[in-house]
Amino acid sequence: MVRHLPPPIKQLLALRNPDAYLGPSVPRLNRLFQKTYADATQKGAETGWLVLTTCTLLTANVPTSIGHLYRFATRSEPSVQGSRLSIVEAVRKAALIREAALKSTIFVGVPRIIGALAGLTDALEKDVKAGLRTDSRRNATPENIDAILTDGMALWNSIYEPHAVKLHEKLGSYHPDFVSFIIQSYGSVLSPLPGGADEQGNLSRALGSVVGVACLRAEGRVGPQLTSHVFGLLKARTAEGLSEEDRWLASDEGTEWVIRTVDSLLDVVVAERRDPQEAA
Repeated sequence: MVRHLPPPIKQLLALRNPDAYLGPSVPRLNRLFQKTYADATQKGAETGWLVLTTCTLLTANVPTSIGHLYRFATRSEPSVQGSRLSIVEAVRKAALIREAALKSTIFVGVPRIIGALAGLTDALEKDVKAGLRTDSRRNATPENIDAILTDGMALWNSIYEPHAVKLHEKLGSYHPDFVSFIIQSYGSVLSPLPGGADEQGNLSRALGSVVGVACLRAEGRVGPQLTSHVFGLLKARTAEGLSEEDRWLASDEGTEWVIRTVDSLLDVVVAERRDPQEAA
């Protein structure tokens, strides 16, 4: 059994920026959060703000900022421990952040999501951790696999029509398993959970598209994919059971606001993120 890294390999791994970025200072973050959250509140888009901010921060690879976001979102005074909102509200917002991060896996990959979820978990109080569900809702079984594939194909079509079939065939031509993996992921991860609003942390069809737009906008240089998911958000206006917030987010104005708010966050976070080695 290999218990220790050989010194040359250990030295190599220490090079080329192995650690996540350090984000802006907490006061700077709180000012940024306050400004963008106040704007979201005026528009009735508080949940959309929490989702897009989570996705922007984790895509920018500043995982400790996710913990600061949780503290900001669950306190009337972010720097005061005793000002936390009710346990019900704290659990609700932690679950939303956690679900937004999970869905982001499809767009930015597993490593950054591990960092983001670790940053969130480190910030959670014991009672909030105890209030979050611990059983998986996404285990594929012989009984539910058909439903997962049906949900995945339905979401695919709702985002990519009228080009859904053509795009499906194109991605399948790149690798025979690639598009199958995407459809399964859309069905099990990106689609809303079947429990609706009663499911802890569940994100609507519109909020799922906010995840995609925020991640891809923050990632940069993936223009075709970003454009596709912007269309996906706009098309979410035809989904069933829209809330008022969903309806606004999927409007022309709301979709523009999502993109501009991601940019406002990035302008600060990317400009002030620091390399841990340089900081040390």
